This record gives sequence, C-alpha cells and structure tokens, in this order.
Amino acid sequence: MDDQFRNDFEQHNRHRNSFHLSSTAALCIAIALSLLFISSCSAFGQSMPLQPGHLPSRKQVAPTTPAEEKNLAFVLDWWREVIEARHSELGANYAAEDFIQHNPNIPTGRAALMALFKSLGPPIEPIPEQLQNPPVVAGAKGIFVWLVFEHKFKNPKDPSQSVYENSFDLFRIQKGKIQEHWDAARKNPGSPAFIPSTAPPPSTWNTAKPSTAEQRNLAIAMRFEKNVVEYGHIEDIEKLLSSSFIEHNPVKPVDREALKQFIHSLPDYQLQDIKPEWKNAPVLKFADGPFVVMMWDKRYKDPSDPTREYTRNHFAILRIEDGRIQEIWD
Repeated sequence: MDDQFRNDFEQHNRHRNSFHLSSTAALCIAIALSLLFISSCSAFGQSMPLQPGHLPSRKQVAPTTPAEEKNLAFVLDWWREVIEARHSELGANYAAEDFIQHNPNIPTGRAALMALFKSLGPPIEPIPEQLQNPPVVAGAKGIFVWLVFEHKFKNPKDPSQSVYENSFDLFRIQKGKIQEHWDAARKNPGSPAFIPSTAPPPSTWNTAKPSTAEQRNLAIAMRFEKNVVEYGHIEDIEKLLSSSFIEHNPVKPVDREALKQFIHSLPDYQLQDIKPEWKNAPVLKFADGPFVVMMWDKRYKDPSDPTREYTRNHFAILRIEDGRIQEIWD
C-alpha cells in the first residue's frame, strides 16, 4: 500500500479500530476503506486491486445452546448500549474491572475503555432498541462470542460498484462479564505505547467439546489454511472448496476457480512440501456448528517507533457444508 494512503487509512480507521464506536465512525469506515482499496492492498510488493462480483453477506447465526445464546445476547446488548450508544456508566454491567484488551490502540482494563467512550461525545438518548450496525455473521461457542461486521462503501474508481469489507471481534466471557477482547485493528500513530499482554494464550480456554461434525469441519478448515494458504498446494482447492464457494474478502476473487489462479499468480507463490508444523500456527481455533473460527497473532512495526513491534490479530471465519468450504470471511 502506498505510504500516503496507508497513513490516511490508519487516521480515518481510528474509530473502526476501536470497536466501531459511533455513527461518525461509520463515516470514517467508509472513507478509510475506500482509501485502502483505491490505493490497492499491497502484498508481496505488488498491488491487489478490488475484485468484481462480491455481494453482501447473508445474515447468519451459528447454532447455540441456551447458555451460549445468553452469552451472545449479552455481548450484543453491550454493543448496543455501551459501544454504539456510548453509555459508559453501564460499562460495569458488562465488562470485568480487569478486562483484557488486545486492540493495540486502547490500554487494557475497563477504566481505560470507559474513558475512551466518554471522550467520543455524549451518550445517545434514549438508547436505541436495535443495533445500528448488527453483525452479519455471529456465534457463541462455550465461553467465546464472535462477530463479523460488514461495511459497505462505493469503489472510488467505479462509483457504480459497491464494496463490502468485513471486521471481526472476539470476546471471552468469564463469571458473567466480558473478560477479554480481540479484533484486527492496526496500531495508529500517536496511540498509547503498546504493552504486550501477559494474559494466557486464548487456546488455554475451553470452548466446549466439539461434536463429530465440528471436528470434521475444523480439520477441513485447517487443511485449507495450512496446506493451501501456507504451503501453496492449490491442487487441494477443488477438494476443499465447494463449486459454489464465496470469498468475502474484496481483494480476492469471489469464486473457487479464480481464487486458484489468483494464488498461483502471486509473485512469490511457491509450492512447498507440507510439513507437520504450521509456519504460523493459529493461536485459537474452534468449530461452531458449520463455522470455524481461526485467529493468528502477527507482529508489525510500531508506526510511532519503528524500533518497536506490536501484535495484531488476524481472523478467518469459514462456513463448511457437506464436507466443503462454502464461504470465507477474512
């Protein structure tokens, strides 16, 4: 990505990186994403333009037990009352005092998060009964709640084309409160110094025992992310992806055949022998009905101090049906 566009993107993306905080944030999202994609996402030193044919996601919710359904509703109420409506006085009803924050722009702890919300303006009165921007895909598995939000904007190079980009949020529930949060935010220049988390790895926590079908789904997702994405075995794509497969990342082709050609054409594409170990293993992975949630830690240069690094999370959500991957959000 061009440096100027990267700077513009990170400046305009500030609110989205901090929990999609307000209606003003929605405007920032649209500006930020259009800047991101008109300049093209840079990978392997070569631009990756927007791919045609992407459509909005169909709204879906993973199957839940009664306890998981309660956790999901709890997080969505938090989002509606505290995040969207900025009622920071309600924060203690939802977030633990020692809340653990993995967004690199926000210090950890409930107090720091509530201070951020207060700085964004007065609370909305009355609190809306519905979310302004509900997630398009959501689920809860054991103690985790995961959300995929969709953001729509016009392609600046072709205003007739709508672009749909996704953001991700993951929460861990403990003792009836939100204890921990992860998202895919980049660190913004001028944000507080990054302090590496000392929290246990997310894989420490039990996500509930998977069913036999969920175990199969997880194996399929891992085979795709490891064999195809990491080791370049695009011949596995036809075995793993449905013929009606949909890719929701707007810089990747939307369908299976085009995705195979896209990966093969990347400048540093290289077919490698598959090894037992991952090159970069996910720090969390679990199946939730037909969905598989995967998260990685990746290190980046701190934009405020290039001698330092910070950790950013990457996500992939895969929907699997009849033994094939039907959709991916990443």
